[in-house]
Amino acid sequence: MDRNDDRTAAFHHLHSSGCFVMPNPWDAGSARALEQLGFRALATTSAGLAWTLGRADTQVTRDHVLDHLRLIVGAVTVPVNADFEGGYAVEPADVAANVSMAADTGIAGLSIEDASGDEAYPLLDFDLAVRRVAAARGAIDRSGTDILLTGRSEGFVCGRPDIEETIRRLVAYAEAGADCLYAPRIDQLEHVSAIVAAVSPRPVNLLINAPFITVAEAAELGVRRISVGGTLARTAWDGFLRAAREIADTGTFSHFERLPDVNALLSD
Repeated sequence: MDRNDDRTAAFHHLHSSGCFVMPNPWDAGSARALEQLGFRALATTSAGLAWTLGRADTQVTRDHVLDHLRLIVGAVTVPVNADFEGGYAVEPADVAANVSMAADTGIAGLSIEDASGDEAYPLLDFDLAVRRVAAARGAIDRSGTDILLTGRSEGFVCGRPDIEETIRRLVAYAEAGADCLYAPRIDQLEHVSAIVAAVSPRPVNLLINAPFITVAEAAELGVRRISVGGTLARTAWDGFLRAAREIADTGTFSHFERLPDVNALLSD
């Protein structure tokens, strides 16, 4: 078993019981820092990557992401889950081809979402969305990598906060071969419990990008995996912008106190 096989097996094991936090680095340095802090798995963030490139989240291409996945996987020893958005394609066959490319980067997991990008119809047609998850499942199976597939439904992100439709889609994605289910921006405890119950025994990922719940409380509801999306990156941007604005506006440097020793954190 090679290193990537070890990481994939470890990633599956993490989902088998309990609840773990899978934070989202945005570059090699933040990935190494999170590993040093003891996190057992990491996940990429398309938004965090986009900001390092001076772009908005929607302006990152498949090839940008594939290069980024190789970078993050190569920087750490823990499993890495890929934020692969909608597979960078619409048709199931094209999603499958792109998932095959992602599987070659050494990732341990990957997510496929159902947002359309169309403001009038923000979610892809139900049947098409299910076929896309099935296509991703087939591509993973053919790759022989056994990477863990997460099916995401984006209704609460893109203005269609319908919990019944969200659950209908997540259940269908599980039946189509998703190993883990995820509905970003769910922030009501009863909704979290309803999703966990509907897709059980498959694990559920919960996005926490605001302090509405703790890890212990999420675990009590049956959540197996927690991610933070681009929020750690936004936190870093917040500190950077506060310090830079102070310099620009007042010519003072009060934010340059009690700063971390990054060299010590990242030294071997």
